[in-house]
Amino acid sequence: MNPTVARLTLRGLLGRRRGLLLLVVPVLLLVVSAIAAGSSGDKHDLVVNVLGKLGLGTLLPILGLVVGTGAIATEIDDGSIVYLLAKPLPRWKIITTKLAVAIGTTWVFAAVPMLIAGLLLYGTQEGLALGYTAAALVSGAAYSALFLLLGVVTRHAVVAGLAYALVWESLVGNFVEGARTLSVQQWGLAVAESVATEGSVTSAVSLGAAVPLLLVVAVAATALASVRLAGLTLASDE
Repeated sequence: MNPTVARLTLRGLLGRRRGLLLLVVPVLLLVVSAIAAGSSGDKHDLVVNVLGKLGLGTLLPILGLVVGTGAIATEIDDGSIVYLLAKPLPRWKIITTKLAVAIGTTWVFAAVPMLIAGLLLYGTQEGLALGYTAAALVSGAAYSALFLLLGVVTRHAVVAGLAYALVWESLVGNFVEGARTLSVQQWGLAVAESVATEGSVTSAVSLGAAVPLLLVVAVAATALASVRLAGLTLASDE
């Protein structure tokens, strides 16, 4: 990691406007959880719906999109990335530093509220709070890498990311059985299933498949983003 790049990236992510946007996800999750905790419905089903479908399936991808694209796409759009690329830094180090900041930010604004919401809804029973928190950690890392890559390869990263998050993860990944194998949400659920009490969480993907897929996506997205950023440098020089 490069401390200067990390500091600049964090400052950009936590700026007044974007910082307020990041707060929407944890606040919404915690408010919904507080309301659900006071209801008379089945608590287990409430946890699955609030943390699994709303938190892991919708809010986490959106947060990952805001953070992942915000870590670099804004700099590319306004041209300020040129000043960073002029520094004698390997392009892969810029990407890995920005990715580390994006992952850390996603964990703070998603995984921590997920744990609090789980404890609020169901306490420590069946390990559900811990399971969904683990799912948020691994899924958040994968989303950060994917959306950081989008921020490098296209100027329409937010639109493309929203289409992926809302259509593929929230809609297709939940209701089309064959597509679930390629859903980050389902990979995260596989991790939650392994952490929580047996039978309390279900996933369409086995843990043996989910972990390699998470690693492949994160590593491949990081490598491709590094290559693309190097190409962007050449284009700027020309």
